[in-house]
This record gives sequence, C-alpha cells and structure tokens, in this order.
Amino acid sequence: MAASAYTPQEEQRMREQLDEIIRVSYQKIDEKDKDLVVKAFETAKEAHQHQRRKSGEAYMFHPLAVAKIVAERIGLGATSIAAALLHDTVEDTELTVDDIRLHFGDKIARIVEGLTKIKNIPIGQSDTDTSLQAENFRKLILTLNEDVRVILIKIADRLHNLQTLGSMPRHKQEKIASETLYIYAPLAHRFGLYNIKTELEDLSLKYLEPEIYNEIVRKLKETREQREEYIRKFTEIVEKDLKEFNIEFTITGRPKSIYSIYKKMKTKRVKFEEIYDILAIRIIYKGHPVVKIDRSIAWNIMSVVTYRFKHNPERMRNWIVQPKSTGYEALHITVLGPGNKWVEVQIRSERMNEIAERGYAAHYKYKQGQDEAQELGIERWLNQLQEILNEPVENTSELLDDIRLNLYSEEINVLTPKGDVISLPKGATVLDFAFHIHTQVGMHTRAARVNGRIVPLNHVLNSGDLVEIITSNQQTPKHAWLNITKTGRARSKIKAFLRQQENQIVNEGKEILQRKLRHLKMDLNEKNVNALQKYFKLKNSRDLFYKVGIGEITNDQLKAFAKSQSSVFRKLLQNPWPRKKTIQPSTPKVPDDAPNYDMIVFGPDEQHLDYTLANCCNPLPGDDIFGFVTINEGIKVHKKTCPNAIYLQSRYAHRIIPAIWIDSSKQEFKVRLRISGADRPGIVADITDLIARQLQFKMRHVDFDDQNGVFTGNITVYLQNTNQLKTLTLRLQQIEGVEKVEKL
Repeated sequence: MAASAYTPQEEQRMREQLDEIIRVSYQKIDEKDKDLVVKAFETAKEAHQHQRRKSGEAYMFHPLAVAKIVAERIGLGATSIAAALLHDTVEDTELTVDDIRLHFGDKIARIVEGLTKIKNIPIGQSDTDTSLQAENFRKLILTLNEDVRVILIKIADRLHNLQTLGSMPRHKQEKIASETLYIYAPLAHRFGLYNIKTELEDLSLKYLEPEIYNEIVRKLKETREQREEYIRKFTEIVEKDLKEFNIEFTITGRPKSIYSIYKKMKTKRVKFEEIYDILAIRIIYKGHPVVKIDRSIAWNIMSVVTYRFKHNPERMRNWIVQPKSTGYEALHITVLGPGNKWVEVQIRSERMNEIAERGYAAHYKYKQGQDEAQELGIERWLNQLQEILNEPVENTSELLDDIRLNLYSEEINVLTPKGDVISLPKGATVLDFAFHIHTQVGMHTRAARVNGRIVPLNHVLNSGDLVEIITSNQQTPKHAWLNITKTGRARSKIKAFLRQQENQIVNEGKEILQRKLRHLKMDLNEKNVNALQKYFKLKNSRDLFYKVGIGEITNDQLKAFAKSQSSVFRKLLQNPWPRKKTIQPSTPKVPDDAPNYDMIVFGPDEQHLDYTLANCCNPLPGDDIFGFVTINEGIKVHKKTCPNAIYLQSRYAHRIIPAIWIDSSKQEFKVRLRISGADRPGIVADITDLIARQLQFKMRHVDFDDQNGVFTGNITVYLQNTNQLKTLTLRLQQIEGVEKVEKL
C-alpha cells in the first residue's frame, strides 16, 4: 500500500472531525449508519489525498466540513452525510458515478451525480455562456424534485466555500458572493434554514462591501454589553410572571443580522445608531406533544408579556394560526420594553424552534405520525415549481428570474369562496390568485370580486381577503399581464400562451410575406430576408415575419423596399467597381497629459478605454467602481454599491472588468444634495455662504422650503471627487440647525 499523503497531525484531525460529525448529528446514527459514514469517509480521504486547497490545507477537510453542516445544522441523515463526504469525488478524482453506485448504492450515487451535474457547465467568456450559467442554475432547481437532498448539500457546500473564501482572488470572491446573494441565500430561506441563510448573507456582504461590513461588526461589538444588560433586565421582569403559569422556558437575545442591518441602513438612509430595533428577544418554551396545546401556550406567554409591556398591534405577526409555507411557526410581537425601547419578541416552542433552525429536516420529523395526506407548504411549493419547469422556455435567464421571485417573498393568506386558505407572495394580485386556483381560470380571468367588491386584474391582495374570480371565454392573456403578476407560476403560464400565439403569428407572417414578395417579382430567400431586416432595422427574421403577421409592415412599405432594391441595382450597373471606404478602427483619444487627466482605467494593465457612467448609480471620482461590457453601448461604469451590482456580477461575471479612477483634478461632476433640519433665521445664507464663498464650489438650483419649523433644501453643486463631497457633507453638518445631509 502506498504511503499516505497526509501528515500524522492531519490524519488525527480528520478522525476527530469524523467523530464530531457522528456525535452532533441531528438524526440518530446507529451502528449500520456509522459504518456507511466511515466507509464514505475512507473512500473520499483516499480519493482526495493528493489534493490541496488554495490555502494549502488538505482538500479532505472541505467535504468533512460540508458533512458536518449537513449533519448538525441542516439535520439530514446518514445517506446525506455519506453523499456530502463524497460530493466532490466524481468531479475532482478518478472515481466515477458507477464506482459510487457499486460501493454505496443507487441513492447516494444519484445524489453525488446530481451535485456533479450542477457544477459541470463551464462559465466562459461569451454571451452564450450567460445563458449557460442560467442553465446551470436551472439544473440546480431541477434537482429539487429529483432529490431535494442534492440542493441541501449544495447549500452546505456553498456555506463552507464562503467561510473559507479569504484565500481566493478578489474578483472570484465578488463573483461567488454575488451568486450566493442572488440564488443560494434565497434557496436557504425557502427551505426554512434561517440561520444558514443569515450566515450566507453576512459572509457575502463581507466580500462585497468589506468596509461597511467591518463597521457594523465593530459597532455591534461596542454595544454588546448594553444588549446583554438589557436582556437581563427584560428577563427579570418576565421570568416571575411566566413561572406562575408553570411554563418551562429560556430567554435569549440576539442582534439583527449584519446584512439585515445593512439593508435597513440602505433602504431607510439611516445610520447604525438610528436603527431602533437592532435587538430581538426570543422566548423558547417547553412544548406539548399535542400541537393545539403546544400552540395555546404561545398565546398565554404573549398575554403575559403584553400585560407587562405596551405592544404595537400593527407589528404583530401570527405565524401560528397559519404557518409560513416553509413550515415556520412563531408569534412575533413588538413591545415597549425597559427604558422605553421598542423590542421584537419572538415566542416559539421547542418544536417550532427546531423547525426554524433546521427547516426541512425538522419539518419531516414532526410530520411523522400525522395525516400523511396533509401536504406540507414546502411540498406545495415544489409541486408548483415543477409545473413552471415543465413549461418549454426560450430564455432560461427569464425562467430563473421568475423562480427567484418566489424564493424570498413574504407571504399573505387569502380565502376562496369555499373558505380554503391560499398562500401567495406579498404583493400578489387577483391574477396570481386565479392562476394559483387553475391555469384555465387564470387564462380567462376578466375581473375579480374581493370582499364583495368588483376589482380590476391588477388589484393587490392583502391577508384575509375573500377572493372570487370572474371569468369570460372571450378573455385571453395579454403582454400587459406580465407587468401585474408576481408569482412564477402565473408568469410561466402567461409566457407559454404568448409564445404559442407569437409562433402562430410568425408562421402566418412568413406565408403572407412570401405571397406579397411574389407579387413584387421577388423570392423569399436568405438574401432578400437579410435585406428586409436591414431595411426595416430589425434584429432577426422572426421579428420580420411577426411584424408582417400583425400588419405592422404594410404593402406600401414592401413596395418601397422593392423600389429601393432596384435603385441600388442600377447604381451598381453604373459604377460596377466602387472603391471600398476604409474605416479606421475607433481608438480612444488620450491627451498628452494623460497621467494628470481625469479618467477611468480598466484591468490589471490600466488600459484607457471608451466608457460611459451608468445612470443607475452615477459614479463619482474616487468611488469604488467596476466596468460592465454591454451588448450595444460599450463599457458602462457602475459603483460597487450600485443596486444592480449583485445582479450583474452574479449573472454576467465574464463581462465584468476591474476599473479604477485616476487623477480627477480637472473634471467636475454634478451632485444633488438634500439638506434638512430645524429652521432658523439666516440658515439658508449660512449654507450657501459655506458652499460658494468658503469652499468655492459652483452651486446651481437652490430650492428651500419649511413646514412647521423644519426646513428641507435641494442644492446642486459641482465637485471634482468624493473627498470634496465628504468635506462638504461634514462642514454642512456642523452648521447650527442642519441635522441631515444626503446625496440624491
């Protein structure tokens, strides 16, 4: 036998980690299961023995870490643990799927093969590869119905990759983090893996916005003692009352996740210190095996807490009467706690907490022994997803967007006329409801009656609405319906109908065009079709046939085309050998003093290329930026904090190019500022004096207004870089009465 490629210390660590996996496993591991896991470990260890990760660590520590996440945090059993240990063997070693099937059976082989299929589509450097990347995601989604364990192991794999991303190059960190926020975190959320979802989001933010991430982490550390003291005070007040009810419980507190704090700061445009509900307190009580009694205890606890503390009824969330489709159950209330601070209190039983922690696995654990005909929310979602995937698609990227729409959505519960409860994503319309009931109902929906009142198709539903659909055989889907539907199911059915309708028009248009050209003494051949496309400025022949089919291209226009072609022919006869005009390739004009000229350079070689600034984020000199190579508009420059950055980096990573600003001393950029605060005589004069006289910045479009002693002003200034913007903002905030300065 060949000598081991591992050091004795590595061998020992691996054995210790294997024992830890078996010890912390959520599912019971008997001797037979243990033998399976050990066998998978030995096979993977031997297969990976000559591989090392970028950090220099033996590769085998990666499958061990993934297996531990699968066993402990996701809560899957021995089959999944073994598959996790073997998940990279087929892709990265000489082992084949047949080898896995021979030694471990069909189930494990199918899971490993599913994980390998997800990885096996290369992401290259062309636009075609963008659809390949989307197709890769589609394969990932397709595995949900084949064996849901494939995607759960993939989520664990992605989590460990993020945990060890520090040794990767910067551009790969950004791509993996963007991809995680785009698809893997929403998937973890849909499976009820809230802790994993939170960690995926936090780690992604760490690599996409390191400065903001580190700042929030620092401030959370600074306020940790205050939070712990607050939890102690809250616990002391509630503990005595709850014990009178003979309720066994624990109270814990936790801050909001780093990513959720970041999102709140961004959407509400507030500082860390201005977020009032950073702390959430969780009461976890010892439940009861009878579900009804288990849930009633939560109501008792809520009554005790709200008796002691004033609560905000508008912020109550009841996930006990109607659990989320992920299986999540809890009561959420917001109360005015000690020191008159608003605090979110989450009330869960141990059973509810297990489902919240491990989602899918705990979901099925508690389903055992119940009515098997009772369909779980996650099962309903998987069935609906299968319907979407079964529809033929031309654009895989659009399919992914439709599926992703329903991954993160908050839910509402509405009623049918028979009293059945239907769960839909928040923001769903009556048209979404109609397609949820049945495809044919959706196809022929004319209007709806909500709570007894007639409403249009774009009416947005709220929880508790009673909905009745009004249909008509004359009604069929329109393109506008795509703008008023939110669910992937509705959108896929509408697109399928429109695609079928469009194909029919295209075929009819081709026949019509052939007849009309024949009358003009012309053939429908490739040469004439290309000439028609160019003449009417169309992208392809399909667009040409469609426009003819709907009558947008008329007989007169076709006659004009035929005449133009004969004119071109006559010119060629008069001058049969026209000289070709040589077109010099366009090169950016770089001034002689380029090192001192304000511009952006691209790539590691700092190339000077033509570019335009993206309107969606309006970058300023000094901002962290990247270039995005568009199809028709050259390079667009975006800020790394652009709202579209994650989408672009995830979906079109091969079209992202690094970019930096160089010397921005000679160009000025327009910046719009909104200034607000407490009004006083002379405050406008102080602001304008600072900008125009003291700092000598050009200023335009000054507009101030006040209401009830509070002023708001909009000013346009011309600056050279972000340092000037920071200086101006700081100086404005020092003026008496100015409370807030924000860039629009």
